Amino acid sequence: MQHNWSRYLRLIFGFLIASTGIGLFFGQPLLGLLAGLVIYLAWTLAQARKLYQWLANPSASDGAPESLGMWGDIFDGLHRLNQNHLRTRDRLLAQINRVQESTNAMRDGVIMTDSRGVMEWWNGSAEYLLGFQRHSDRGQLIHNLIRTPAFKSYFDARDYREPLEITSPAKPHIHLQIQISLFGDDDRLIVAKDVTRLFQLEQMRRDFVGNVSHEMRTPLTVISGYLETLVDNADDLPPRWRRAIVTMAQQASRMEALITDLILLSRIETGEQSMADSVTDVQTLITQICNDAKALSGDQHHEISLEIGERRLLRGDESQIRSAFSNLIFNAVKYTPAGGAIQVAWYTDRNGAHLSVKDTGIGIDPIHIPRLTERFYRADPSRHKETGGTGLGLAIVKHVLLNHDGTLEIKSRIGEGSEFICHFPRERLAERPPERQQAT
Repeated sequence: MQHNWSRYLRLIFGFLIASTGIGLFFGQPLLGLLAGLVIYLAWTLAQARKLYQWLANPSASDGAPESLGMWGDIFDGLHRLNQNHLRTRDRLLAQINRVQESTNAMRDGVIMTDSRGVMEWWNGSAEYLLGFQRHSDRGQLIHNLIRTPAFKSYFDARDYREPLEITSPAKPHIHLQIQISLFGDDDRLIVAKDVTRLFQLEQMRRDFVGNVSHEMRTPLTVISGYLETLVDNADDLPPRWRRAIVTMAQQASRMEALITDLILLSRIETGEQSMADSVTDVQTLITQICNDAKALSGDQHHEISLEIGERRLLRGDESQIRSAFSNLIFNAVKYTPAGGAIQVAWYTDRNGAHLSVKDTGIGIDPIHIPRLTERFYRADPSRHKETGGTGLGLAIVKHVLLNHDGTLEIKSRIGEGSEFICHFPRERLAERPPERQQAT
């Protein structure tokens, strides 16, 4: 390239020297030099005009304009760059078309928006599931098409670790699971999956559990009542029947506890148990539960300590909160060996309010922690048989916390005890005292 440039300069100077020499031959060297410069400028402008016309519409001609010297190399270089650009563009367009074709073949709806939610592209499944129209909705804000407050909050929150379930705005009988991913310059890739079948199955399971639990409660109550009568009069029974009657009464009591938990969980899940917007005095509530836990401990002599922070008022349904807190504290009593320590603490910080229940039990293998809140999941089935648990306590805790915008954190290692922490947002803290305190 440097060699060509030197050659071009030599040619230009040679031309100017020649024109000056011709002018000198006629006795006008300056006039000859001026004529050479004018000729060179006119030729340069003609080449620039060719370049301008070609750049304005490079596809109009089969190749670059013809020229000599430096301008010829410039035209050839620009032509090669243009050809490389066209090949790259065609390759990228082919890849984009292939991605769009494969995405259009998906059953899940896929939508691309910018950071504000302006819709840029979506596939055919998104049109079916969400009712988008290709010719009129492009450039629209997705919030104007999916008019669900939960979706707008989810979109703006930028916390997409958990999916969102909503009803399709175009087809109310379709239930969708929305998952958003960030990419590019804070753009969004939204995937809408049809989970109607799973929703119906889950609803059938809830209805089945709720109905069966209710239907079993009445006959089991009758059976338990007669068994209690037999146990109270066990001295009048033959000795060989006494043990059988006592065992039957214990198992009937265990079944009643299971059915009670199933009914409570079913009501919380299905919303049959309406949420009361009341203010709970956490100190009074936890103190009562800890007193019950000491009675449950009995001769095992657990050391139960309680620490309450300054802000003690929590907004929510007191009965549900009581159920969640008592499950955690009673579980600590059941799964902590005799003489162990249980620490219950309520504290607040800038993130909200927290209840911590920490024990010195044998601990839980971390591999089981992600599934502990599933119904009937048992990290150690043998321990459940000994303690008489139903396997529903932590599931109830999880759903109560969901109803109160909270989360459950579990920390545990084998041989190091366990800690269960309920986190509540700051919005759940209340300033006014409970109504019952006002009345006094």
